[in-house]
Amino acid sequence: MKFVYSARRVLGLIKRRAVPPPGRKPRQGAKIVRGDLRITVQAGLTENTWRWLAAEGWREVTYPDDRRNYRDVPSSRVAELFDASDPDQLRQRLEVAASEAIQRPHISLGRRR
Repeated sequence: MKFVYSARRVLGLIKRRAVPPPGRKPRQGAKIVRGDLRITVQAGLTENTWRWLAAEGWREVTYPDDRRNYRDVPSSRVAELFDASDPDQLRQRLEVAASEAIQRPHISLGRRR
């Protein structure tokens, strides 16, 4: 299998996934991700803040069986982020939030019998 993958990569048949186009503002409780960071949407996310986050590459996770490993941003930092008023404040608060993000262990329940 590795040989097939290597051959496809050399021939240019494998393409990196593009970032999907931004959607509408996610509902409360939805997960948004960029890279390895994940945020759970709380009340207070405005249209302007969502447009800025979407322009920065944040997207809502829309598939239920997402098995990627993410670092979760603490909810207190998410609230501070959503309270920011201008792009500079958003960028600074996002950097602080990213530095405090924690890796959650991936728990699998296994197959049912």
